[in-house]
Amino acid sequence: MTIAFWCVLIAAFMPVLLAGVSKAGDRTFNNRNPRQWYETLTGYRQRAAWAQANSFEIFPVFAAAVIIAHIAGAAQSTIDMYAMVFIASRVAFAGFYLADRHLARSLAWTVGVICIIGLFVAAA
Repeated sequence: MTIAFWCVLIAAFMPVLLAGVSKAGDRTFNNRNPRQWYETLTGYRQRAAWAQANSFEIFPVFAAAVIIAHIAGAAQSTIDMYAMVFIASRVAFAGFYLADRHLARSLAWTVGVICIIGLFVAAA
């Protein structure tokens, strides 16, 4: 399995990690009605939930980009590089989101999107 494919697996579980951050230590979490509970969050817990949602939103495009680049025969080192930078940008994105550093968060998000575009360009 390639490094890029491992990165897809990591990206797939990032939303789960962020959900854990939002729930950890909060005794008011209600698993019978989690969506209503999410609406009550504030502070870093709310930002973790938002980062979780964003991670779910960007994952399919990233996974598709990696698979398409692989199928199209792009250089594996290029695919791996973009995938690793994508994961690094998403870790930074989550950290900046939790720390409420909105400009840095937007920059990290942009780097991730550039990596996805790079994967598609590599496949072309």
